[in-house]
Amino acid sequence: MHQSVCLKSLLLLLVGTQVYTQEQCLKASVNTCGDCIKSGPGCAWCKDLNFTKTGEQEAARCDTVRLLLERGCNEENIINPQNIFEDVLNKQLAPGKEPVQIQPQEIKLNLRPGMPQTFQLRFKRAKGYPVDLYYLMDLSYSMKDDLENVKRLGNDLLSELTTITGFARIGFGSFVDKTLLPYTDTNEAKLKHPCSDKNEPCQPAFGFQHVLSLTANGNEFKNLVNQQHISGNLDPPEGSLDAIMQAAVCLKEIGWGNSTRLLVLATDDGFHMAGDGKLAAILEPNNETCQLVNNKYSKSNIWDYPSVGQVARKLEEQNIQPIFAVTKKMETVYTELSKLIPKSAVGVLSEDSNNVVNLIVEAYNNLTSEVIMAHDALPNFISVKYASQCTGGKTPSDDGKCDNVTIGQEVIFDVTVTVDRCIKDQSFSIGPLGFNEKLKVNVQTLCECDCGDPPGRHSHCKGQGEVVCGSCKCDSGFIGQLCECTIGKKDEASFKAQCRKDNGTECEGKGDCVCGRCQCHLTEGNGHFYGEHCECDDEHCEKFDNKQCAGHGKCKCGKCECDEGYEGTACHCAKSDNECKIEGYVCYNRGTCECNQCKCERGYKGLYCKTCPTCQRPCQESGSCVECLAFGTGPFEKNCSLACKHLNFKTVEKLVKSDCRVKDKEGCWMAFTMTEEPGFDRYFVSVLKDRECPEGPNIIAIVGGSLAGVALIGLLMLLIIKGVLYASDLREWRRFEKDRKHEKTSGTNPLFQNATTTVQNPTFSGDS
Repeated sequence: MHQSVCLKSLLLLLVGTQVYTQEQCLKASVNTCGDCIKSGPGCAWCKDLNFTKTGEQEAARCDTVRLLLERGCNEENIINPQNIFEDVLNKQLAPGKEPVQIQPQEIKLNLRPGMPQTFQLRFKRAKGYPVDLYYLMDLSYSMKDDLENVKRLGNDLLSELTTITGFARIGFGSFVDKTLLPYTDTNEAKLKHPCSDKNEPCQPAFGFQHVLSLTANGNEFKNLVNQQHISGNLDPPEGSLDAIMQAAVCLKEIGWGNSTRLLVLATDDGFHMAGDGKLAAILEPNNETCQLVNNKYSKSNIWDYPSVGQVARKLEEQNIQPIFAVTKKMETVYTELSKLIPKSAVGVLSEDSNNVVNLIVEAYNNLTSEVIMAHDALPNFISVKYASQCTGGKTPSDDGKCDNVTIGQEVIFDVTVTVDRCIKDQSFSIGPLGFNEKLKVNVQTLCECDCGDPPGRHSHCKGQGEVVCGSCKCDSGFIGQLCECTIGKKDEASFKAQCRKDNGTECEGKGDCVCGRCQCHLTEGNGHFYGEHCECDDEHCEKFDNKQCAGHGKCKCGKCECDEGYEGTACHCAKSDNECKIEGYVCYNRGTCECNQCKCERGYKGLYCKTCPTCQRPCQESGSCVECLAFGTGPFEKNCSLACKHLNFKTVEKLVKSDCRVKDKEGCWMAFTMTEEPGFDRYFVSVLKDRECPEGPNIIAIVGGSLAGVALIGLLMLLIIKGVLYASDLREWRRFEKDRKHEKTSGTNPLFQNATTTVQNPTFSGDS
């Protein structure tokens, strides 16, 4: 009854199929009817006034329809909204009008969260659907012969396409590569004439240029293409992706119409992609916008090449289907590229491209006969699945696919839409890839209940509130299941806070908060939840052999209290440590024995906790204890027995191997081995009796050596001085001998000098 009221009030047509079977209601925190229908598609709400018992939470009204009926809810009072489907727009194919290939064109869905809605989407390939074909040609020098054939193909290609579709248009663009090193020779003369033959017509190097917008005039195509000349570059990969991106985003310039859009890429080499621009110091990523100035790509030397993902996304957005017409040596490369671009095809060109018309027609037939149903970007929390009666299409998937669809053949897709949670009104589009027609899907969510309650205070709520879907909505100043509690100076939030443990759910979801105190519900076994916040019960403890606490204990507040002689979380083990003992120790004193199994601690492993793979011997930490125990020295020599009681030791004359080598207080090296004993941090230490101490200095040798050194240095200095004086005297003697020889020959004594002072008597006169 409620459903019919909803349908009449909304005036919507309910069609389609609900694929969900309402078997369970996984309710969480539920206080209202709205909370209930949001919590899961299997949940329904009972609005009977007296359905809940005293102290029972309103969440008890929320359950599956079957359980609500079993508990006595009147069927007419069960609120269980269903998905609503409305076909807003469903055009039919009328004579003389634009062909319609998809039905319906627009729908409206009002969905419950989590409840899938399936509807049928029909597609029929219409006869006479127009085709736009843009021929994008590589004009690098290696494509010289191919260009001559392309100049003649305009009318032939239009004729073939018109025969198939009734109306077709064709356009032309060309590309080479970025005019920077290392892609193109940047010598000024080479940029103007990049061809090797200087007498050959050759146009300057360029990235991408748009030559002819889409036209139905084959002669115009022929005339403009005839004016094109070959160009050239350096490296084999071309700027193909740059050209494809501009052809896809420059809709107005290319002239794309409401048609089947084909982009033919003719080339004999590979392609540059995002990141290759770094070779020419181009770091700015491709912006995916039209940048044609005078029909040439103006950002060719500024923006990096686009990525394959960018190109694939733009082609899909604009419903453009690429056909890669490539030479045999490039077939593998472009086949792999085609796998990344939906609705694309690869054809092999002959040496001079004379088979290009047949190649394009064959690729067009293959592409249009394959129908792939997909959607654009989905709003958050909405999912879509497709299924069909086509081969391989019966299993729901993220896109629907049918092959070998002929003109006039209708294929039907079952589309299932699910909303995970309540959302604002959203819309998205669904349609076949490569076609402009789309189905618009408008989505709303059913997240509130229309229970048809009369307004005003109700006696059921003590005259202090109104009934909303069977529950009391209390006036200000009153709370409680029946609005029986007066708040007074406290607000409702304060009362409810008293019923929450650690800011959790009121009364742990097992009772009602009445005036700030929890009134606990009955358990499933007619016992009682108890505790300040109803957190305890004695019916939900761990089971063993399908017996609570294995029949050997009592359940207290969710935990087993075991009888004497039993242990374990479920009291399922007889107390025993027989299987945990080894060498007289239980778990080697490194763990506890539970249910006859060792539970090791501090990283120890094994059946008896004997080994610790990650533990290291504490050599340095034990050095002071070893020193005081074995040699009676060190920082612990006064309280050695207390500080080092965790170590047992013995001194030995010889060690087979030394685990530890530590310096003592006196700088001597102590060598010892450490063997673990049962327990934690307990070791038996074998200490080498003799320490390695450094020998003291030989004072006599040092003093004697020093004196001898000083004496030797002094003697050397005296000898050096004596030698210098002797050399000086020898020099003087030789000079003297030389002067004596001179005296004998001259008759004068070389040592004699005349007097140089004259004394005159002033009183003496020479005249007297």
